[in-house]
Amino acid sequence: MVDDDSGLRTLSRIVLQLEGFDVREAANLEQAEAALAERRPDVVLLDVHLGHEHSEKLFARLRAEKIPVAAVTGTADLGDVREWADATLGKPYDPTELVALAKRLARVDEA
Repeated sequence: MVDDDSGLRTLSRIVLQLEGFDVREAANLEQAEAALAERRPDVVLLDVHLGHEHSEKLFARLRAEKIPVAAVTGTADLGDVREWADATLGKPYDPTELVALAKRLARVDEA
């Protein structure tokens, strides 16, 4: 989960952990890159705009490495984001939406 909103990251982490996901958090692109260097994730939830940083380069890296990525955004104009991301999730979002999206992207079966 890459988002500069610490409250949203914490809430999302808790919700996903309750569903059995191992969640790693990053507040900015630098932290996200460091986390990727440590371990390949099954899926990434990436805020489109991280403060003054734009996430386009990280989207490109994730696509090149075939890591499923969801663009998380609070803006209505998604522009080119749909080309970069496997899915989009608008803020604010319902926790059930978050879980369903993460499961779909990570290809988790409902057993």
